[in-house]
Amino acid sequence: MRLAVIRRLASPLVLALGLAGCSQKDKEEPDAQVVATVNGEVIGRADFERELEREFIPSSTESGQPSPEEVEPYKRALLDTLISRMVLLQEARTHNITVTPDEVDRGVLRLSSDYPTGNFNDVLAEGQLSMAQLKANEASRLTIEKLFATTVYPRVGVTEEELRADYAAHEADYTIPERVRAAQIVVKGMDEARRVQAQLRSGKKFAELARKYSLSADARVGGDLGFFPRGQMPPAFDAVVFTLQPGQVSDVVETEYGYHLFRVLEKKPGRKLEFNEVREQVEAKLLARGRAEAQAKYEQDLRSKAQVWVNEAILQAIRGRPVTHAAAKP
Repeated sequence: MRLAVIRRLASPLVLALGLAGCSQKDKEEPDAQVVATVNGEVIGRADFERELEREFIPSSTESGQPSPEEVEPYKRALLDTLISRMVLLQEARTHNITVTPDEVDRGVLRLSSDYPTGNFNDVLAEGQLSMAQLKANEASRLTIEKLFATTVYPRVGVTEEELRADYAAHEADYTIPERVRAAQIVVKGMDEARRVQAQLRSGKKFAELARKYSLSADARVGGDLGFFPRGQMPPAFDAVVFTLQPGQVSDVVETEYGYHLFRVLEKKPGRKLEFNEVREQVEAKLLARGRAEAQAKYEQDLRSKAQVWVNEAILQAIRGRPVTHAAAKP
């Protein structure tokens, strides 16, 4: 799990570390420290190799250097990602789109809130990221998000006719399944279950016996499991409670958790949801789809106009582990 988080935190780091803003001078021979240029801005070899190691080397074999064949697809995928992100950051600059330090701090706080105190710093250390680098990374991500929100998403909308057409085409998706509300008493052995069953038959209240005898956490609320559809509870539960009517109590049911007695409290039949009940849900789905399509086309258009040069000799020379400056030449 930590590796996935590290990759998520580090992915745009090369851009954030200063790839944008540098221009490659005309030279007779390609610069051995340059992997690619995008509209004149440089993707440097050292940063590319460090990013490649974060993305690939931790998940490869731990013994020895990975083969060129293993590294090749990761190199190409990483370069493609970095080029696309650089193009987007360049476009953001043309629109004067920036993010404030407060926005970046809030973004980092949201990331760190998923971890107990201290653990987040361990994750950063494992991914060889400093807090300053993480903030730079987050600034790039938020800038690209703001670019989409400002220039792409406002152009996307759906009509009432489109909403109703989608609802009609996917009516089966907009249903509430049959649900049952049941209570249970769980005990360890069959003999004890039979004794509780006898007390129920003598007139004792189910909820009172659940509070007194049941081993389940729901004993404190009289064994009430609330409403649930088929498939949410263990199959043995469904096989019993959906066959009972409200007020009925099951025979003893043995499961891996113990010996159960069930009482059905209420049942609600399944039904189709009307359009006005799910209109917002349908609209959110269509807007998300439309935005994704518009975003993809926007990125494709920018990428097609970008002047991209790849230093193939240097890219081929990269084997996955960062190299020293002295050994950087192919």
